[in-house]
Amino acid sequence: MTGRTSDTAAPTGQYRERNSTADRALDILGLFSESKLSVSGQEVATALGTARSTAYRYLQSLVRTDFLEEDPGGGFRLGMRVLELARLARRGYGLSEVALPVMERLRDTVGETVLLTRRAGGAAICVERCEAHHPVRISYERGSVLPANAGASALALLAWLPEQQCRELLAAQRLQRFTARTITDIDVLMERLAQIREDGHSVSRGELDVDILGIAAPVHGPSTGVIAAVSVAALEHRVPDRRLGEVVAAVRRAAEDISGQLAVVGD
Repeated sequence: MTGRTSDTAAPTGQYRERNSTADRALDILGLFSESKLSVSGQEVATALGTARSTAYRYLQSLVRTDFLEEDPGGGFRLGMRVLELARLARRGYGLSEVALPVMERLRDTVGETVLLTRRAGGAAICVERCEAHHPVRISYERGSVLPANAGASALALLAWLPEQQCRELLAAQRLQRFTARTITDIDVLMERLAQIREDGHSVSRGELDVDILGIAAPVHGPSTGVIAAVSVAALEHRVPDRRLGEVVAAVRRAAEDISGQLAVVGD
């Protein structure tokens, strides 16, 4: 009976020890940051609350499995195994997965519907939306096609294209007038796009739908320029001039946040 108890106790103890070791390994990897690319054995011992010799055992285990490597300048830095896992993680993320949590925060901040659009030729396609809870619903659905010459999103997507490419895209389609504010003259549009580029965002008032205000900012990919636009769509009276700067700033922060995350996970 005693032998049997001993046989079952050892694996249980080893299992708990393995979990403990895994926790320590994760704690060590968590010490690295943008401003801390190398850690010393003493720093690890202090962080873990262990003897320095114990910290070195954990460090050497991570070195043997390529999660860490010795830094020529002293201490330890992240190893090639981490780079491989980062590559695999990047493959698991898409634009919508990165953008949606940011869009939801923007909606909650400004209290208005938020759209994510991508360019398809000379048009803009709504790929994601986070709807605000208002009695009057703004109906830009996923998959909606928005014209090139009207609306904040479409203009933000065109503004960062090379001028000749942009002119060709606009010339290849009939520029429809949707309201009295819609611009249909290509030269006037090009001036408008240049101003949007300078400002870093676009504001559209009743150009696509009467009484609808749009505010959009570009989302930049790591290596492919502007790949999307994030925008707020609201009834114009809900964003008076005194509030416009606040909403513009929030949209721009959201676009920068998405762009920054894409720089890490890839587009």
